[in-house]
Amino acid sequence: MNAFLNGLLRLRRGPWEMLASVLIALGVAMLMQPFALTLYSWSFIVTLTGTVMFIVVSHFPE
Repeated sequence: MNAFLNGLLRLRRGPWEMLASVLIALGVAMLMQPFALTLYSWSFIVTLTGTVMFIVVSHFPE
């Protein structure tokens, strides 16, 4: 956990890509759930944020 947080603070690609991937997966899960309209409403923004974050982070150093 300490290495993950250190990677986030030092702007390394690995931890940030993992965080972006989690956001994308969370957005897709929010899109497919049938219970809460609020989660469904925010799903596109969460997925879009994760996708843009992944594109930006792919330019970070290893």
